[in-house]
Amino acid sequence: MARVAARLSEDGKQNTHPVDEVLPLPKLALYGFQHVLAFYAGAVIVPIIVGNALKLSPEQLVYLINADLFTCGIASIIQAWGIGRIGARLPLIQGVTFTAVSPMIAIGLGAGGGTAALLVIYGAVITAGIATFAFAWLPAKAFRAVMRLFPPVVTGTVITVLGIVLIPVGLNDAAGGLGSPDFGDPKNFAYAGGTMLFILVLMKIGKPFLSSISILLGLVVGTTVAFLLGDAKFGDVSNSDWVGVSTPFHFGVPKFEWFPIVLMLIVMLITMVETTGDTYAVGDIVGKEVDSETVARALRADGAATALGGVLNSFPYVAFAENVGLVRMTKVKSRFVVVAAGVFMIILGLLPKAAAIVAAVPHGVLGGAATVMFAMVALAGIQTLAKVDLKEEKNALIVGVSLAFALLPATVPVFFTKHMDADLSSLLNSGVTLGATSAIVLNLVFNGLAKDGAHDIPGTPAPAAPAPDAPAPDAAKAELPAQPVAAPAGAEKAAGAEKAAGAEKAEDSETSSAG
Repeated sequence: MARVAARLSEDGKQNTHPVDEVLPLPKLALYGFQHVLAFYAGAVIVPIIVGNALKLSPEQLVYLINADLFTCGIASIIQAWGIGRIGARLPLIQGVTFTAVSPMIAIGLGAGGGTAALLVIYGAVITAGIATFAFAWLPAKAFRAVMRLFPPVVTGTVITVLGIVLIPVGLNDAAGGLGSPDFGDPKNFAYAGGTMLFILVLMKIGKPFLSSISILLGLVVGTTVAFLLGDAKFGDVSNSDWVGVSTPFHFGVPKFEWFPIVLMLIVMLITMVETTGDTYAVGDIVGKEVDSETVARALRADGAATALGGVLNSFPYVAFAENVGLVRMTKVKSRFVVVAAGVFMIILGLLPKAAAIVAAVPHGVLGGAATVMFAMVALAGIQTLAKVDLKEEKNALIVGVSLAFALLPATVPVFFTKHMDADLSSLLNSGVTLGATSAIVLNLVFNGLAKDGAHDIPGTPAPAAPAPDAPAPDAAKAELPAQPVAAPAGAEKAAGAEKAAGAEKAEDSETSSAG
């Protein structure tokens, strides 16, 4: 094992693997499994919360968790690998969106709880997934017009909000997990602080290979210490089945009711903003151009995964911001690492015993690692906002007021629980919902619609002004049909971003022909 690690370290001196590079199998396995561990707590928390709220039996709850992991794996492979014009072909992990938790609980309790409630939820999830998938197939010009709602000041604010809203989730884990009898015990903070310190030391050492698996090693070492001290319990492993297969419509035929469907459609609108922001953020991190077609492919994967989730007894899916932070920390940019993570998740979804082992990681250890990653998500949003002219008072107001709205549900929860209609509360009691909505509305009020292509190439300098009689590159691009997926976005940039506009146009034509 030491020899393998040494060889990997030698091979990975740069450790900035391009997004389309297929890494050696040992690296794929290690980096992929690190993504799974980093994402696992967020992946299973939604079915746990929803299942407990609907008073499902322990067996039904385990089934929901396995179904979620299985579908997460399929969805992540679709997003990272790509199928035709579905999937962004970026290192984006797909997971159940936190935005849907409150609305799904409201729908479920309104349906009486239990498995009968799940059937109503799944009817809404399937419908919303199909609608999202259809929306992302709008004609190129129509889709670009919609994307003008999301300039960098909006996407940057949404990514920042995601990080800020997620940080308390990591801190709650660091405290032992909400609802646990030892919540707030200093012992949990000791595990969290030790794990975080271990990760930071590995990052400080600066060895590329160690830095790239710092989260994985932090979780392994933290769990080992907790086990030696008697605080990591693996008893559930022996009680779990070896194999558990998620079958379509396990709980019965879905029910389609209009209000739950409307509520879930609104949820998917918010998740579309999340995925848009995450797509631009990870594109910026890996140095790959993200245009409207890339975003459309990402949203198609979201819609397909959400509809599939409703069929396979799971919930709405979104590109997970947590793992965007991991990509930034490790600098491992290959999308095939996410494909490997998807394979691991499918295996975990089929092997409850394997899932039980991962589930045995103590909350404190998870919290220490998660807090670091969530903070990096917020930083990714701040870096996007750094490209915005915040000296302009209107842009500063958009960001500041949106952050304030995002903090409202966590700061004054009683306003939503006691002084608001239950249906309305289920929609608005979310920092992401309020922050994203505020950013979109305020940007329309202060700035209007963004120019077409305003954020197609985040992080790159503005091109030189064309000659007066030459067509603007963006305008020329707007008139072209969407590029076939065989021609990856950013190919021209890789060939030489400094080429003249006429040469770029010629290359685009050749690329289209090749596709």
